[in-house]
Amino acid sequence: MPRQSTHQTEPRPEKSPRRDPTASGQRDAAVNRIASHNYFLLEKFECGVVLTGTEVKSVRSGLANLKDSYGIVKEGELWLFNAHIGPYEHGNIFNHAPLRSRKLLMHKEEIRKLIGKTQQKGLTLIPVRMYFKSGRVKLELALAKGKQLWDKRETERRRTADKEAREAVGRGRKDA
Repeated sequence: MPRQSTHQTEPRPEKSPRRDPTASGQRDAAVNRIASHNYFLLEKFECGVVLTGTEVKSVRSGLANLKDSYGIVKEGELWLFNAHIGPYEHGNIFNHAPLRSRKLLMHKEEIRKLIGKTQQKGLTLIPVRMYFKSGRVKLELALAKGKQLWDKRETERRRTADKEAREAVGRGRKDA
């Protein structure tokens, strides 16, 4: 006997593509704000990061910190050290170590360029931000040169002068 359908079901509404701004790439997962204060950022590179499943979930929930991290080229491979990715709260005994070293993925030619540039005096690799792109975790790595104390003061002076000039222009527009 054929089954009669008396119950009509409504189609489920489509999921919002913007349900998680970090995972969809609209918001950065982690930003190293102190990097531009302590370093002159000369060149920026995009690279992938080799992560475990619980690390990706932690990055997605905003538990990544790039504050004291740095990159090194070792034996032709790029590595990220001191990047803290907090443990996943729903993880089990196989949860990741928060401060483990992580491999970065870049083309060999780009790594060769970085080897030449990082061997110059005073240049280092600093991660600037971590974000999602097409569902994958990406890291923006900057070739940086350290600032002296007087450089930091000069940058701060220039920033306040620019801010005061913008405010003066804004006040001039209000009055007119």
